[in-house]
Amino acid sequence: MALVAVRHSGYNFPNSKYGYWIMNAADNLTVSAPLFRQVTRRRAIALSAVAAGVAAAPFLFKLGMGGDLREIVWHGTTLGAPSTIKLYHKDEAVAQKAIDAAREELDRLEAIFSIYRADSVLSRLNTTGRIDKAPVEFMDLLGTALNIAKLTDGIFDPTIQPLWSLYFNHFMQEKPDPAGPAKSAIQQAMTKIGWQQINIDTANRNVAFARPDMALTLNSIGQGYITDRVSDVLRQHGFDSMLVDMGEPRALKSRPDGKPWHIGIANPADPSQAITEVNVRDKCVATSGGYGTLFDDNGKFTHIINPKTGLTAPALMGVSVIAPNATIGDSLSTAMLLVPAEQRRPLLVAGGGDKAIFVTPNGVSQIIEA
Repeated sequence: MALVAVRHSGYNFPNSKYGYWIMNAADNLTVSAPLFRQVTRRRAIALSAVAAGVAAAPFLFKLGMGGDLREIVWHGTTLGAPSTIKLYHKDEAVAQKAIDAAREELDRLEAIFSIYRADSVLSRLNTTGRIDKAPVEFMDLLGTALNIAKLTDGIFDPTIQPLWSLYFNHFMQEKPDPAGPAKSAIQQAMTKIGWQQINIDTANRNVAFARPDMALTLNSIGQGYITDRVSDVLRQHGFDSMLVDMGEPRALKSRPDGKPWHIGIANPADPSQAITEVNVRDKCVATSGGYGTLFDDNGKFTHIINPKTGLTAPALMGVSVIAPNATIGDSLSTAMLLVPAEQRRPLLVAGGGDKAIFVTPNGVSQIIEA
């Protein structure tokens, strides 16, 4: 049974979402799920080195699914996580030219949003507390993130980074307290969080923090945004039937054989297995789950943190959001895990999503339609 495409996003360090999808040649099933990772000091050291700069893998050319079409696959990284572009064309040179343009766009956007690069716009804001004449893309994505923060009354908050860093640094100690960070430390970190404490001068594109020691992360929405922008570049080069995954998989139009893209929603207890399936055309399926990254051996502390309480999301619950684009799906999948159940559908509608599928190891627990 041939494996024709594999993508998984590994550690997106120091704050991110994790996921992978697999397409099998026999059943054409793509599985959307966070990839299980457990934080360890050794892994953190190795992956911080990877995040500092990873060369893109060479082009891989494979036979297509029918006719004279060939499947052209590129593997690289986006904001520290492995990524994939998969195109179909008769002429490999045409596809390579499109992917070269997509890589240029990816490099340009990483210079804006990467939390790993000291010279990125995001890192300079976190270091100095202010950035003037920010790029249009930075203002655009920050505005989208703050809109979701407003819709959720701050349960989705892009200024969560100080709290995430607290958990991360706690469990990176040689012998961390298994009970997690001290309550006083959590409370102190929470004083540095607040999406309303970002001062924005839209006319001049200036951004500044109103409090000291604040820090911003756009990883919970940035990979989706980059997926959409890269998709736009590929469309400009004549491609419209493709899979683009810069951290969130987006299926554009139908498969080359005219069939919908077949996507499985992963079982949180075993992400390699689909617990339910969906067929999509021209949609993104973005998945979030606490099980994506576990800080501790017992799975009590996960990488998704509620800024209102300072506590982490449950490990064995996942949500997949089907949305028109990856930016919407990426932001909503994180937020939907944290908001109270009665707020899920209003958020899905207000945020522009189509459907949300909640799963546990026992199966689908809830389906919400917009």
